Amino acid sequence: MTNDVLRVEGVGVELAGRLVLHDVNLVVSGSEQVGLIGPNGAGKTTLLRSMLGLLPIRDGAITISGATPAQARGSIGYVPQRHEFAWDYPVDVRTAAMTGRTHRIGWLRRPKQDDREAVEDALRRVDLVELARRPIGELSGGQRQRVLVARALALRPRLLLLDEPFTGLDVPTQEILTGLFHDLTSEGTAILMTTHDLPAAADTCSRLCLLNETVIADGSPEQLRDPAIWLRAFGVARSEQLLHSLGVAR
Repeated sequence: MTNDVLRVEGVGVELAGRLVLHDVNLVVSGSEQVGLIGPNGAGKTTLLRSMLGLLPIRDGAITISGATPAQARGSIGYVPQRHEFAWDYPVDVRTAAMTGRTHRIGWLRRPKQDDREAVEDALRRVDLVELARRPIGELSGGQRQRVLVARALALRPRLLLLDEPFTGLDVPTQEILTGLFHDLTSEGTAILMTTHDLPAAADTCSRLCLLNETVIADGSPEQLRDPAIWLRAFGVARSEQLLHSLGVAR
């Protein structure tokens, strides 16, 4: 029996008349943390939004546990980049986390006991219980990132999508989230995250998927030691800075 949670098969996405992704194939199983790596403009965020059903695909298919993105929306946790969230909105940490369950609760409906328990568990996992009543506008950058993760975890998702989760974070917050993601995968959650932190991705992810409009390579960090693969994925002929950051052979 397959343990595949996410399947992306031959996917193409067109934006404003331009094909930004083509023939993308990717499988993420439960208990896997996969890093989605590529240069700016490679289509990483576009692919995540297609998985959420927010962007239509032109070709191929995306399934989450056998369902379409629209059907599976209630089982996908999504952590956007921090600047995409309205931090000036006058709510506290607990209320912000509860918004992650809006799809299940329904608009203008009151949370039930299961919703409240899911939110409290999510706040506990990101170490924010003591700040539950603090306005989100008063939080530090690391605390805000943990709110976004709690908001996603409140769904108790089978698939967790993370868009640059470590950007601009202090070391303690990075360690909290790294440990949390490890725990989640050990519990069977599938994690796919975009990141520009290549050494951290190589250290924390079981697999790396190099994307630049299509999948250039997909494998464990140990399998992707050839510098030519990385240079092709980033569309450069030579980059000492890139190769040094990866620690790959020149």
